[in-house]
Amino acid sequence: MTNASNKTDILIVGSGMAGMTLVREVRKLDKDVTVHMITADDGAQYSKPMISNAFAQGKGADDLVQKDADTFAAEFSVTMWTHTDVFAINRSSKSVLINTLNGRDVIEYGQLVLAVGASPRPFTPEGYGPIPLPSVNSLDDYRHWRGEFAPGERILIVGAGLIGVEFSNDLVNAGFGVDVVDIASQPLGRLLPNELGQLLQERLEQAGVSFHLGRTIERMSVNEAVLDNGLKVSYDHALSAIGLVPNTKLAQECGLKVDQGILVDPFLMTSDPHIYALGDCAQTQAGVLPYVQPLMIEARALAKTLVDDPTQVELPALPVAVKTPALPTVVCPPAPGAKGKWAIEGVGLDRRAVFVAENGHSLGFVLTGAETKQRMSLSREMPALLAA
Repeated sequence: MTNASNKTDILIVGSGMAGMTLVREVRKLDKDVTVHMITADDGAQYSKPMISNAFAQGKGADDLVQKDADTFAAEFSVTMWTHTDVFAINRSSKSVLINTLNGRDVIEYGQLVLAVGASPRPFTPEGYGPIPLPSVNSLDDYRHWRGEFAPGERILIVGAGLIGVEFSNDLVNAGFGVDVVDIASQPLGRLLPNELGQLLQERLEQAGVSFHLGRTIERMSVNEAVLDNGLKVSYDHALSAIGLVPNTKLAQECGLKVDQGILVDPFLMTSDPHIYALGDCAQTQAGVLPYVQPLMIEARALAKTLVDDPTQVELPALPVAVKTPALPTVVCPPAPGAKGKWAIEGVGLDRRAVFVAENGHSLGFVLTGAETKQRMSLSREMPALLAA
């Protein structure tokens, strides 16, 4: 291990959308501050949301790359440590210990930002083997998974949440057979009222998706899954889409406060005044927010804070577009535990559902079909996620 000769004003761990957006926002404000970025992968810039609709567009992993690490680093004057793992944070010396291809090293920091994201929740059914089912949560995941496909094969997706329904629609549009298994009684069970969940299911079934809802997988072999009702589902490739878990291990091991995610204050500061967190790994007062729009707003606010203009994160109600061409859908879910009921209007594919609290206030909504055009106007009527 070398001595701590590498020093930076801002050190960002993670090169996903959160980390790279933060770099861009910092450079808008300060051209001279020293910025280093550490990433376990190759550091390529890409849009992660585009992965779940890339099959139908005929795009491979390389087609989704917007900038390679060298191009990004040169454009934004950032030093990038690619294929490098951070295995410890030393808060007393304000440094991180890293593993590189050339061995171990130490990097000191003035301000450390954890943009380490979230990892797929592992799922290893009985009989499948010691390695969990594949998940797609990065460009490398997509590159490896897509490389095994042949035209017309059958794909088994475990999970009918956002990732599951988006991949199922994309894959059937690309000509694959798709089976989806979920213990819930409808797709997007945590986000949609029953009526609209059933509508989404019907539209995806018409597109070619086969659903097995209210079911679990008892065991799997290499090419067959046996459900709890005895049904056998044959497949060529499987995908686990049962959710993400914020990456908190590094923070927890160095003594930062952690709950579901890394706990942060309104300035995205952790329990250490020199360490911040944003994106999928961070838990704000509004909870963990694994969506693109909150991440972008967080990055803009944190960039100001890092260049000596302390700025709290303010999050309005932020609708999420679900990439299901079979039924265009926008969701702005009410806060977890909110009490009220759904009021649904419309016919056919064009529906509007508003979650109304007992006091008559609107707390969330779901829009489908042509009604999705009202997403921004309706969002302004919803309570903010975070207010200063």
